[in-house]
Amino acid sequence: MTNQGTKQRFSPYITFSREEWRHLRDSTPLPLTEAELDRLRGINERVSMEEVADIYLPLSRLLNLYVAATQNLYQATNTFLGHLEAKVPYIIGIAGSVAVGKSTTARIIQALLARWPNHPKVDLVTTDGFLYPNRVLEERGLMKRKGFPESYDVRRLIQFVADVKSGKPEVLAPVYSHLTYDIVPGEFIRVRQPDIMILEGLNVLQTHPNGGRKRAPQVFVSDFFDFSIYVDAKEEHIKHWYVQRFQTLRETAFRDEKSYFRRYADLTAEEAERTALGIWEEINGVNLRENIAPTRNRAQLILEKAEDHAVQRVLLRKL
Repeated sequence: MTNQGTKQRFSPYITFSREEWRHLRDSTPLPLTEAELDRLRGINERVSMEEVADIYLPLSRLLNLYVAATQNLYQATNTFLGHLEAKVPYIIGIAGSVAVGKSTTARIIQALLARWPNHPKVDLVTTDGFLYPNRVLEERGLMKRKGFPESYDVRRLIQFVADVKSGKPEVLAPVYSHLTYDIVPGEFIRVRQPDIMILEGLNVLQTHPNGGRKRAPQVFVSDFFDFSIYVDAKEEHIKHWYVQRFQTLRETAFRDEKSYFRRYADLTAEEAERTALGIWEEINGVNLRENIAPTRNRAQLILEKAEDHAVQRVLLRKL
C-alpha cells in the first residue's frame, strides 16, 4: 500500500479532489445569479459561479440531507417522549482565519440552504458581536489581542447558542461594526426560531475559550453544533490575502471619517503593506497558529483553498 493510501486509511476524513466533489452535486440546480453572488462576495474574494457549482452546491446538498435526517431524529425523540418540543434549529459552525474567506463561505451557504423547500429560514450570526467592547478590552490591556479567545464574552456567547438550540422564541445577538471597530450599543440581531442558524467566527471550534486557563467552562460553543466547517489555506496565502484586503480597505472603508482605521487611509501603498504585514505578524498570524489552526481537525468538513482562493480539496469526516 502507498503512503497516500495508508494516510487515507487511517485518517478520520474521506478526502475528495475538486473533481470528485463536483460530481456529488448530482442534479442539484444552481439557484444563484451572478448579481446575487456579487453581493455575497467579500472584499478581494474571487468566488466564481463555477466555484459555487463545483463546491458549494454539493455541500448544500449534503447539508440538506443532514438537516432532514436530524429533523426526523427530533421527531422520533418527541414521539418517544410523548410531547411536543419547541422548534429546534439546526446549527452549523464555520471557523477559519482572518482573511481566509469564511464570511463569504457562510453567506453563500446561507443563500443556498434557504433555497431548499424544507428549511427556508436560515439565519447567519457572527461571533464578532460577542467581543468585549473596546472600553473593556482597553481596561484589560487586550486591544492587541482582539480576536484571541480571551477577547470574547464566552459565557454570553454560549448562553446565546444554548438559548437558540433550546428553541426560545427570540434570542438577541449583539451587533459589531467593522467601521467603528466596536460593539454597537443598543443594537441586536433577533434570532426567532430559524430552521438553520449558521454561526461564523475565528474560534467557534475551540475547547479552551479562555485561553486555556484552568477555570475555562466545561461547556463549549461547539457542543451545540450539528455540523461544523473549517475554511483552510496555507498561512503564506492567507497572509497575502490579508495584505491585499488591507490595501483595498485603505482606498475605501478606511477613508470614512467614522472609521476606526482612518489613520491608515493616507498611507502610501508601501507603508500600508508594511503596516499590514506588521499587524499580521504581531496579531493575526499568532492567533492563527496558536488558537485557530489547532481546531481544524475538530471540524466535520474542511475546505482547503489554493493560492487563487479556489477550493482544491474537501475533507469530510467519516461517520
